[in-house]
Amino acid sequence: MIIVASLSQFIQEYFFNNQPGYNIVNTLFFGLILGLTVLTIIKMFKWIDKDPKEFLIPLVPFIFLGSSTRALVDIFVYPFNLLLVTPGIYIITGFITIFTIIGAVYIEQQTGRDYRYIIFFTGLVLCIPNLINLQSFNWVAFSAVIIIWAAFTLCFFMLGKKWDLLQDKFNLSVLSAHLFDASSTFIAVDFYGYWEQHVLPGALISRLGTAAIMFPLKITVILAAIYLIDFYIEDKTVRNVLKLSIFILGLAPGLRNLLSLSMGT
Repeated sequence: MIIVASLSQFIQEYFFNNQPGYNIVNTLFFGLILGLTVLTIIKMFKWIDKDPKEFLIPLVPFIFLGSSTRALVDIFVYPFNLLLVTPGIYIITGFITIFTIIGAVYIEQQTGRDYRYIIFFTGLVLCIPNLINLQSFNWVAFSAVIIIWAAFTLCFFMLGKKWDLLQDKFNLSVLSAHLFDASSTFIAVDFYGYWEQHVLPGALISRLGTAAIMFPLKITVILAAIYLIDFYIEDKTVRNVLKLSIFILGLAPGLRNLLSLSMGT
């Protein structure tokens, strides 16, 4: 009984009392779950025999679904519930996405219809309730994020004309997703009094007094990750699943930040 009580106290302290924040313990745990999920997704893509790169655009509505649901919890349109906050909402969205992918590939095999369109429009339909519930926007905050993100992305697009690593539009999209996340974090923290929930970025922002550190941090880490993936992983499916996963890890929190900021200020 003592062990059960101690375990219950541990879970309560490190996972539930910190919702929706993060600490070292739950960050490591969620990282482990993410790693296992990526391995499962690699097997799924090998099974359906599709290139993960082709899913970049079709999956955007599903990313919006998870992020907008989380944002609507932030502004109290949806109730605070463990299934509607991180990681619950992303686990649920992930399962919905996987079942949709498998179903779309099956429909393509039976009818010849392009599975990418099936996935994309299914995601759009699922987003309708969230789109209806979106609140009035702070267009100043929204525009500031978009302008900064577009400026950084344009710089790397131009750089890509001379740098092989970014000539690949998939690589540029992965980096751009994280520049979007950095832009939304910078505007939210530095100008609207929000705070960074993740452990390492939060510590750096607190120490330096500005979320502008997110730009060099994201650029360095993401470019290094893309380089290592491209030059050291030969299996195309594994390579592109890793890139797709990194893309989602940038776009999902970026969208959540942007929507929460725009609707909550």
